[in-house]
Amino acid sequence: MGVFKVRARVWNVFDRSKSSEVELVVDSESTYTVLPASLLARLGVTPARVVRLRVADGRVVEKKLGEVGIEVEGHALSATRVVFGDEDVYLLGSLTLEDLEPAVDPVKKKLVPTEALLMVAESP
Repeated sequence: MGVFKVRARVWNVFDRSKSSEVELVVDSESTYTVLPASLLARLGVTPARVVRLRVADGRVVEKKLGEVGIEVEGHALSATRVVFGDEDVYLLGSLTLEDLEPAVDPVKKKLVPTEALLMVAESP
């Protein structure tokens, strides 16, 4: 997939006044969104639990996981899971992408509108 970035606003789910504008690498291969632990601390985000994650070199690491609110290109979520990452890691992961509902266009390197699926029969 082509690598590209998007602008986003993230905030503390309990206090929206604690927010920050960030630039995120769109990474549909990563499960979670990742932000620097120092940024999350400044926003007052606290870890909810620790998760085990397989990283690019095959190792399994443990990282703290919390929640932030996020808005990307007019699509907002009141809460999405976020990994407390290293200082230079800003990733928009697949779970957040799915919940925001844009699709990734790897050729044009941008997010595009899409329709969510509801795989049940509806009355006409």
